[in-house]
Amino acid sequence: MAKKTRNKRMDRVVESAERVFREKVKSISAPGGENRSSYRLHLPGRSIVATLRPTFQRTHLEAFTLRKLAPFCDDIPECLAVDDVIMFQSDVGSRRLNREIIARDPEDRLSLAAEAVASIFRIQVAGQKAGLRDILPHLGQNDEWIENFVHSADFLTELSSGRAADIDKDLLCARVATPATQFLKWDCRSGNAALGDDDRMRWFDFEYSGIRHGAEDLAWLLGDEVWPIDPDDMLAIITDAYDPALGHSLDDYLDYLALYTTFHCIQRLQLVTRESEKRGWQSMRRIRKYDDAGVHPHFAAHLCRVGAFFAHRNTLTAPIARDFEEAEQVFVTLLRDGMKQKMMESAC
Repeated sequence: MAKKTRNKRMDRVVESAERVFREKVKSISAPGGENRSSYRLHLPGRSIVATLRPTFQRTHLEAFTLRKLAPFCDDIPECLAVDDVIMFQSDVGSRRLNREIIARDPEDRLSLAAEAVASIFRIQVAGQKAGLRDILPHLGQNDEWIENFVHSADFLTELSSGRAADIDKDLLCARVATPATQFLKWDCRSGNAALGDDDRMRWFDFEYSGIRHGAEDLAWLLGDEVWPIDPDDMLAIITDAYDPALGHSLDDYLDYLALYTTFHCIQRLQLVTRESEKRGWQSMRRIRKYDDAGVHPHFAAHLCRVGAFFAHRNTLTAPIARDFEEAEQVFVTLLRDGMKQKMMESAC
C-alpha cells in the first residue's frame, strides 16, 4: 500500500475514533501489516481496534454478528461502535494464536489447541442461541462453488501420480452440498484468534460469518498450514469437545469433517504453491508474524500430511490420500535441498 494511501486511511480512522469516543488517539499501528483492514488505536488508558474493510457490507455484517453473539459468549471481541464504514471493537490482545502455540512446550500446545476447539464450539452454540441461522446468508451452497471445491482435487495430479483424477466427483459434490443448518464464523485460521491480558482466547474477523454444516470452522483450523498439532491429536480433541447441541451425531459430524477437510487442504495447498510461484518461498517467522499464507515447503508438507490423514478416513477420498502422500515428498525434497544449499553457501 502506498504511503500516501496508507496515511489517508489512517487519518480517516483516527478522525473517526476521536469523534466517536471523544478522546485523543495517542498512536495508531497496523499489527497485521499495512495492507490489512484493521488498525490498533491507543487511547488514554486503553487500546481498541478499528476495522475499515474494502466493502461496507462486510463491516456491517461483522458488527451485526458480534452484537448478536455478545449476550451468549465471551469468546469474541465486543463491537464498540460503527461509524459509517468503520467498525470499532475491543482489543482482544496481541498474542496471536498462530505464534503463541509455537512458543509453548508440547503438552501446553495440546491444551491450547483444546481451548481453540472448545471456543469455536462455544461460538457456534452462541450463534444457535442468538438465532443467527435464520438470519445470516448461506455459504458455499451454489453448484459452481461446490464443483470448484471438489474439482480442485485435480490440482494434486501436478504433484503426484494423479489418482485423484478418477474419484467420483459427482457423488462427492452431492456429499459436500450438505444442508445449511449451523452458524459459522468461517476463516478459523489460528492467526484469527488471540490471547488477551486475561489469558482468555478470543476469535476475531467475523466478516464472512454465515450458515452451513458447521464442521467447516474446524476444517479451517485443521487445514491451517501453520497449525503445528498433528491431525490425530486434533481429531481426539474435537471428539472430546464436540457438543451435541450443534445438531449432528458425533459420527456424522466427524465423517463430514474428514470429507470437507480433505478438500480444504487442497485449496490451501493451491494457494501456497501459487503464492510461491509469485513471490518465492518465504520465511516461517515472517509468515507467522504477519499471518501470511504459509508459503514455505515445511508448511506445504504439513498440509499434505493433514490432507492424507483425513482423506484416508473415507473410501471416496482414499485415492486423494495417496496423492497427498506423494505430494508431501515433493515438498520434503524441496526442504532438504534448500537446507543443503544453505550449508554449501555457509561453507564457502
